[in-house]
Amino acid sequence: MFVDFSSRPPSLQFDGPASHLANYRRVYEGTERQVTDSDGIDPVADYLATYERLNARHVVLKARDLGSTFGVKISNEDVAAFCRTHGDRYIGFAGVDPHKGDAAVVEFEAAVRDLGLRGLNVQGFEHKLPIDDPLLFPLYRKCVELNVPVNIHCGTNFSTQTSMMFGHPAALDRVMMHLPELRVCASPPGWPWVQELLAVAWRHPNVWIGTLAVRPKLLATPHSGYEALLQYGRTVLKKRMIFGSAFPMMPVEKALREFDALALPDAVREDWRGNNALAFLGL
Repeated sequence: MFVDFSSRPPSLQFDGPASHLANYRRVYEGTERQVTDSDGIDPVADYLATYERLNARHVVLKARDLGSTFGVKISNEDVAAFCRTHGDRYIGFAGVDPHKGDAAVVEFEAAVRDLGLRGLNVQGFEHKLPIDDPLLFPLYRKCVELNVPVNIHCGTNFSTQTSMMFGHPAALDRVMMHLPELRVCASPPGWPWVQELLAVAWRHPNVWIGTLAVRPKLLATPHSGYEALLQYGRTVLKKRMIFGSAFPMMPVEKALREFDALALPDAVREDWRGNNALAFLGL
């Protein structure tokens, strides 16, 4: 059993043009090519079959609304429709444009109450907002009110059209000081500020860390900058580490193989693989 906390189906609704992410294609060229080289006649069917074969408990899909910054949208309606069509394995997080102010809060609440989405996705670098920007606090407060979690992009980004500083984990610390009851998954896991993110998670018991969009083997690679995740993630933070493949940035099976090769006690491995995500999702 495992939970994939980050995945994007290979369908047009999830894969529109996003020129601001062009540099990601350069950075992830090697692993993304492994995905495209294996595409069959029906990529969506192959995608679904992969998770069935691997016995995924849940797969988290995330909407995005970047209308005010980059004109890109993966709609809440499309995410909800995919989840309804393909069953309880698939869980959707809402995405709204915080630059819309109160309208964004209304839209988010409707996505949860009416569409059945289970959390909020905040990609601050794509909104050109730091994690603790005042525009985001009404959405964070609504998460608390609705008792749903939020996924917050943390760490650098590889877009050359927005600042890497929008993902600095010190801003997450300030959010948690004001809203300690907010349930947050910080993902990716904070590089190059991994130790700062670990400090935030140690300080705040409602902060989880998602190890997605990074090859798991790097957690055991000297001088990668990720090694501290393995040390703290098998000790004081072992109940708050969450696996994600970030497909199609990396093939799901390859991500799992590299993860299973990490030097983790069996019980801790099972927590990272799925139990921690279930706790974070409130399942």
